[in-house]
Amino acid sequence: MAEEITWIKTHCGRMDHGGCALLVGVKDNRIVRIKGDLEGYLNNGYTCYKGRVSADRLHHPDRLLSPLKRAGKRGEGKWREISWDEALEETAQRLLEIKAQYGARAVGFGVGMPKGLEHFVLIRLANLFGSPNVIASQDVCHAPREVSGLHTCGFYPVADLHNPTNLIVAWGSNLLDTNEEGQIATLALQQIKNGAKLMVIDPRRTGLAERADLWLQVKPGTDAALALGFIHVIISDLLYDRDFVDGFTYGFEDLSEQVQNYTPEAVAAITGVAADLIRQGARLYARSKPAALQWGNAIEHDINVFDSARALICLMAITGNLEVPGGNINPHDPKIMGLGAFVRADLIPDKAKTMIGAYHGTIPRMMTVPPAYFRQAVLTGSPYPVKGYYGMCTNPLVTWADSRTTFAALNRLDFIAIAEMFMTPTAAMADIVLPVAHQYEMNDIGHYGIGHGIIFARPQVVEPPPECWADIKILNELGKRVSPPEYWHDNPEEFLEDILRPAGLSFADFAARGYLKGPDRFNLHLAKGFRTPTGKVELKLSQAEKLKLKALPEYAGLPEEEWGAYPLLLISAKNPYYLHSSYRWVQKLRQKSPMPEVQIHPDTAKAQGISSGDEVIISTPYGQIVQAAQVTDRVMPGVLCADIGWWFPEGSPDTQYDWQKSNFNILTSIGKLGKEFGTPNLKNLPCRVDLKPS
Repeated sequence: MAEEITWIKTHCGRMDHGGCALLVGVKDNRIVRIKGDLEGYLNNGYTCYKGRVSADRLHHPDRLLSPLKRAGKRGEGKWREISWDEALEETAQRLLEIKAQYGARAVGFGVGMPKGLEHFVLIRLANLFGSPNVIASQDVCHAPREVSGLHTCGFYPVADLHNPTNLIVAWGSNLLDTNEEGQIATLALQQIKNGAKLMVIDPRRTGLAERADLWLQVKPGTDAALALGFIHVIISDLLYDRDFVDGFTYGFEDLSEQVQNYTPEAVAAITGVAADLIRQGARLYARSKPAALQWGNAIEHDINVFDSARALICLMAITGNLEVPGGNINPHDPKIMGLGAFVRADLIPDKAKTMIGAYHGTIPRMMTVPPAYFRQAVLTGSPYPVKGYYGMCTNPLVTWADSRTTFAALNRLDFIAIAEMFMTPTAAMADIVLPVAHQYEMNDIGHYGIGHGIIFARPQVVEPPPECWADIKILNELGKRVSPPEYWHDNPEEFLEDILRPAGLSFADFAARGYLKGPDRFNLHLAKGFRTPTGKVELKLSQAEKLKLKALPEYAGLPEEEWGAYPLLLISAKNPYYLHSSYRWVQKLRQKSPMPEVQIHPDTAKAQGISSGDEVIISTPYGQIVQAAQVTDRVMPGVLCADIGWWFPEGSPDTQYDWQKSNFNILTSIGKLGKEFGTPNLKNLPCRVDLKPS
């Protein structure tokens, strides 16, 4: 009798931030089908294509199945298999040698966006080792919005798509293609079905823009000007929430004066959005209370992000859309272990003063190191020497701005260890490569620590290959070797139990429930005010001089000077079939998107004699790459939208899989950085495009 399929409930992760509830069909320790769970809190049965084929990674022939030690020169692509004991001992010894000679801060601990509990176990490891330097992508993802929120209103304002709203404003957010930290398109589409209007601010005519009641096609890099133009209209037309402004904001008169010159006509000249549309958009937002402003990661990709983020929070505030159902809210965690306690922040009390970013004056309350400053420390020894790097869930050679500088920094380091599922351009530069288990091969908790007030159960579905370990197991065993072992567990899954203990739940109990959500607490400001120095939303920062920050948001101009030789503007967009630089080795995904493509408006293409499918050279002042042209009016004339994250797994490890050929970050630079977050210009770059000679 044939074995029946067993269906296991879990939640997606590592295809994005995750959150989609899944039903995973298992037969003989193999996943045979994945489908959305109709009972899913965020997705109601939906899941994207890459989520449905995600199990193809488990038995891929190129999967890493044993720890590896470099056998040739760095980057030469030569390895020998070693045991886990040897791999861990080698890694621990090399890190401790660096610590003994240069101090613990000479080791950087690197991670990409939070994918599960491993992100925070890594921070715990860094803290216990004694290094203040956790290197993360937060300079261009999440931190600018979150930390700007902490300084402005005391919390990270999350769009509430669970309660009825009258308007969704998708500002630099394309939920139909990419899920923004668990903001799944299902929720937005249900709100629209229930009568909510949709306004989209995006340089591209996305699928979401095509559904919009109002689409403002803003010139790349001018979001702050548009937001300030909205504020100008709302104040001039007396459409602001007077009770909220009078009772709960600080600096309204200063903000009013600041936006006097941001008239619709002046802003139209900057943004390319017609003055009448600016008025229409501002009035729609102000009159649609409650309105949820779903601000996306795209606004965090240039040096002026602090102005953009602050202007958008001010916009939420003066319209009374903060802390109200269906607006932008302060989510509260369920009764679980706090993040500070979990990562043992108490054991490194001077972190904020000793981390690399502190020497560059990054904004207070940003607790990771911008990659630009990490690499500068590696290459120059300033503010102090940095000699070692442990990385996981990250591929910085492709994903960090200014890839050539990353390559130079990787070559300068004394020791690199990378935990990975597949050999990547970055892993190919390592001294030790550690093979990891897939999300479906371990128990995990999703959404912990990202500020949305909810956590998701990700119970194990199948057994991993014998030599593939969960990241938290690797970190736990390494932690015992480089820090006091009493801070680590005999069984690393005890970390999951630690988090759930305050809720009175075991992980098994949690998995049966599926998720835990914190309580809804709206309008807390009516009794307690806001958690800022003034107790109010600080439209003008009361401690700006002390913190060396701008008191009021402004439009400071395009992030890059206009170069005569580079007459076009370059942006990028996430590919719906991949996650940054991941999964191009999955055949079913690669068939959907086989080659990197750059979107070019027909007028721009015609001027250069370019047709769809042609190989073109994209150039900026910093470098050039090759991608295939996709001629489309989804972008405005004069704007290119290139693919990000490209490397070629079918290539060779001794060339790091052709990381230079089509990699967007060959076109970026860290020569100019935003002061507050160390943010480089990942978008809004001067560029040109030329037909590649045959």
